[in-house]
Amino acid sequence: MTTISPRYHITTFGCQMNKADSERMAGVLESMGFVYTDDPNQAKLVLYNTCTIRDNAEQKVYSYLGRQAKRKQKEPDLTLIVAGCLAQQEGEALLRRVPELDIIMGPQYANRLEDLLNEVNNGSQVVATEPLHIMEDITKPRRDSQVSAWVNIIYGCNERCTYCVVPGVRGIEQSRYPETIKAEMAELAAQGYKEVTLLGQNIDAYGRDLPGSTSEGRNLYNFTDLLSFVHDVPGIERIRFATSHPRYFTSRLIEACANLPKVCQHFHIPFQSGNNDILKAMARGYTHEKYRSIIEKIRELMPDASISADAIVGFPGETAEQFNDTLQLVEDIGFDLLNTAAYSPRPGTPAAFWSEQLSEEVKSDRLQRLNHLVNIKAAERSQRYDGRIEEILIEDVNPKDPRQVMGRTEGNRLTFCQGDISELLGQLIKVKITEVRPFSLTGERV
Repeated sequence: MTTISPRYHITTFGCQMNKADSERMAGVLESMGFVYTDDPNQAKLVLYNTCTIRDNAEQKVYSYLGRQAKRKQKEPDLTLIVAGCLAQQEGEALLRRVPELDIIMGPQYANRLEDLLNEVNNGSQVVATEPLHIMEDITKPRRDSQVSAWVNIIYGCNERCTYCVVPGVRGIEQSRYPETIKAEMAELAAQGYKEVTLLGQNIDAYGRDLPGSTSEGRNLYNFTDLLSFVHDVPGIERIRFATSHPRYFTSRLIEACANLPKVCQHFHIPFQSGNNDILKAMARGYTHEKYRSIIEKIRELMPDASISADAIVGFPGETAEQFNDTLQLVEDIGFDLLNTAAYSPRPGTPAAFWSEQLSEEVKSDRLQRLNHLVNIKAAERSQRYDGRIEEILIEDVNPKDPRQVMGRTEGNRLTFCQGDISELLGQLIKVKITEVRPFSLTGERV
């Protein structure tokens, strides 16, 4: 008699760290005999890996949860899990709102999912949000890509930006040892992966929490040295990293990126505001002049480097003149990509309690104006690709045109060209760019 494997579904909200955590949890579930389904209504286990960085992400989670909670009233054997940052932030309060939940688990518990499910099987409702030492990960993630993989190098964040919940929900910084990071990359190479993205909430802080990390005032474990240490893993062709913090982004790191051939010349460095008073209120620890000098140094050594960033408009007390400083910085630098957001007060953060909150109308107007400028500058930046030959790492088929494959340039620009995915998946190919758009390219294979 054949037994049917139970199905699971994971919906992921938020950042790359969450995507990496979801892959690890999927790996745990598949090792337990679960099989993935795209349809949550067909699954016996539904997991929402949540984000709490903005209110609209939270509301979406509650909407999805409500539907599954109703389903559970009719199907009591459904296992319902909320993981990630919202779970960590709300903890037991989530149980009062959604009593049908089986597990509420913070991000630090991603690789302990099997233990938590065993508790549920023994009749418990589980709230796992206590601070935890993240043990070295022996789980095998179920990776969404066959070509490019996330590798966590540091968990948590010790910064205290006044608008941000991340330190509260992801805990203090915990770095992995260089040897274990390199071993994971070697294993990925053996599985055929060509590209690795090193991940950290504040990646430039890597190593400063490791024992024995200082000698004669110099950190023996730091991100620049880690890049050199893992650079030559055979089979890995490209190395990316995110997310950087301007306070810790050094000239030494920029020089290393310019000199290490496998490190992609693509930098994601959030600036958040172009005004020094707002940056100070945000507790970011740098000025717009310092930020500009970082970009200047990158472009001096790597003129073609792609620069992406994050920006917030409508921070409490932001005046029209201060917002114009953000527009001016975007105008002057010309980003390849900019993730923009209107300020959203988050529970427990200092800025949420400040009196000078701006109206939704003002925030919306500023966001619209910033996005308009971002599109213009991105279109200008794209022009440099016109007619050029770029090396593209092929990742997938174009979902809108099955005759085309898609991949990314070294600068992380999405690029489409004619081709057969069964032949080209994971290959680095040369493409002559024939069509440029603000955020993507089309070309012909050379």
